Amino acid sequence: MMEELVHEFFESIKEWRKTSPKQIKAFLDFLQTVREPGALDVKTKELIAVAASVAAQCQWCIALHVKEALEAGATPEEIREAGWVAVLMGGGPCLAYMQLVEKALKEYTSREKE
Repeated sequence: MMEELVHEFFESIKEWRKTSPKQIKAFLDFLQTVREPGALDVKTKELIAVAASVAAQCQWCIALHVKEALEAGATPEEIREAGWVAVLMGGGPCLAYMQLVEKALKEYTSREKE
């Protein structure tokens, strides 16, 4: 399920490259700049992105940033903790989106065991 959301998002980006090339290029350039290590490393930035994704209640964002946090070296426990910070700040609606964090962790970490 979560990998399908990531795929769906990247397919949309491909379409926006055709329909709105200036806008998507500007966004992707900004994204790349923000993701570069600076005062914060990529792992920390991805944990922040997980929390922001839960707070924003964005299923595509949760799927993508849990995956990227794992790839950046975050542990499932660190990812959960970032999600719980969002729940603290956002309450019940964010709690509902923690389900997607768990689904993403289960999906992405079960592949590592195969």
